[in-house]
Amino acid sequence: MASDPAAEIDLVGVRFDGMGRSPGQAGAPQALRAAGLETALPAAELTSDVILPAPTSARSPAGFINEPALLAMVDTVYSRVGHSLRTGRFPLLYGADCAVLLAAIPALRDTTGRAGLLFVDAHEDATTMEQSDTGEAASMEIALLLGLTGTHAPEPLRSRLPALDLDTIVMLGQRDHLYRRQIGVPTIAGQVPLHSLEELRGDPAGIATDAADYLVRHAHGWWLHIDLDVLAGSEFPACDAATDPATPDGLTWTELVTVTTAALRTGGCRGCSIGVYNTDLDPGGHAATRIVAFIADVAAHARPG
Repeated sequence: MASDPAAEIDLVGVRFDGMGRSPGQAGAPQALRAAGLETALPAAELTSDVILPAPTSARSPAGFINEPALLAMVDTVYSRVGHSLRTGRFPLLYGADCAVLLAAIPALRDTTGRAGLLFVDAHEDATTMEQSDTGEAASMEIALLLGLTGTHAPEPLRSRLPALDLDTIVMLGQRDHLYRRQIGVPTIAGQVPLHSLEELRGDPAGIATDAADYLVRHAHGWWLHIDLDVLAGSEFPACDAATDPATPDGLTWTELVTVTTAALRTGGCRGCSIGVYNTDLDPGGHAATRIVAFIADVAAHARPG
């Protein structure tokens, strides 16, 4: 193996905003490169961005916002991740939102066998299509991946689902009980291993290590997903959810680095995705600079297999 773990990484920028904004999260790949991503990871392979149809905030008959771009994103990212994994590389998706998991996890399953997911996020994202009042796929992806919903999803998406089992996901950092109460969606804690923000802060390294070890034992390979809304709004204001009073508090950058590096050191991680960064909320680029530093920390511990 190469001495520099970053030499085995494929950087894949995803220009997708699940709410149909322009640019919103779709501007993240360009903003992160402008903030020095290539300089921070000179050994990584920088691939071309995933570019999608013009966004729309309209809801489709199936109920998704920005559905044409969503389906195109899922198809392209599925192919990109699958190719990266088949060639022994470590795909690192940057930009976009949690909907990238609708492509990454099926690609991991179809390439390696039983797929696992370490899900670091302020929200459970297990709203079903029937419960959703927004149509945002990024609030439903866990329910879709687990097969808790999706009967009426468009065929290009439905044919790849479900892609996770209840015992191949571990959730860390959730603090959305007020939000779920507002929208009337119950928790899935008890169905899957879930460690809330309060619990995670008590032992971030230990819980992350145990979570990764659990996934190594239950899956053939696991994926790390980090939604930056897991951070406190004071640490990361360039995200709508991080400053939402319905999801108070949050991790510090130091705590998130501890969680991430502890999990990756355990082994078995095959790829990673990092979102949600709304460039509209970061006119000075300060958040982008901090994200780049975080991605460099992730890359330092990421190796295929």
